[in-house]
Amino acid sequence: MPRCPISYEDTPDGRYSRTGLRRLSRRLENLHDLPFTSEELRREALARAAKMSLPGLQPKLSAVLNVAEERLDVVDRGGRYILKPPIPDYPQVPENEDVTMRMSAAAGIEVPVHGMVYTADGALCYFIQRFDRVGRKGKRAVEDFAQLLGRSRETKYTSSLEQVAGAVNRYCTFPAVERLKLFRRVLFAFVCGNEDVHLKNYSVIVRDNKVELSPAYDLVNTTIVVPSPQEETALPVAGKKSNLTRATLVEYFGRERLELTQRAVDGVLDDLRAARPQWAELLERSFLSEEMRSAYAELLEERCRRLGF
Repeated sequence: MPRCPISYEDTPDGRYSRTGLRRLSRRLENLHDLPFTSEELRREALARAAKMSLPGLQPKLSAVLNVAEERLDVVDRGGRYILKPPIPDYPQVPENEDVTMRMSAAAGIEVPVHGMVYTADGALCYFIQRFDRVGRKGKRAVEDFAQLLGRSRETKYTSSLEQVAGAVNRYCTFPAVERLKLFRRVLFAFVCGNEDVHLKNYSVIVRDNKVELSPAYDLVNTTIVVPSPQEETALPVAGKKSNLTRATLVEYFGRERLELTQRAVDGVLDDLRAARPQWAELLERSFLSEEMRSAYAELLEERCRRLGF
């Protein structure tokens, strides 16, 4: 049975379900394929990179939702969505990121509206709504942790999770609340195999006169994409990047470094444990190949066992 790449619902009569379309707009009745092949999207991303200021391994494009024409239009500026087409040398990254974002939401992590749309050659392109835009022309103030800590794209790995925690304490309006969010995200990144979370993958946002952690983004199980990864975290914790244990992530980082109560720590672990059946269901419904789903599930099992839930 065909499935909607935005809602994962069965779609016997079309590409997208009504639920999926409504996530983009209540007025949207259909969504046309992107008028580019995967290769054309990558070329467009390279051509617009200087204007977008979003260089990196992952090609990205800015887009707006054209409800009248029922499509996503690629634009140079003023975009409300980011498009991420497939990467030739790294299999199924759009499908991987989409299901990982859904799994994080099941674990209690805030994420923006996201999903996938078909390209002209039948591939899937990931999209995510920008959380730094509000209304027709409004913007929210956002800074990533590389900016907060005086790092650049070239030095975004030269830090540690302890320094990220320190920045949360310095810049967030209610640090205790945001430290708990950070703990949840660090544990989820570990269990889902996202070993490339660097300083630019954490941001703060100003909302309702508060400085807080932004919604999560760039969540990918990189461990099953990159052959034989050597590290389990991009930013060291307790001086370690691999062979991470419950003692390191929970007892040291959660209890000692973040100064969380035992009750708060147990609450996050309980939430992750409770999310496991939904993670399994999401993986089964995902657009990943059987081989990739199996590798993902095996990794989850091993990482959850290491953390004791």
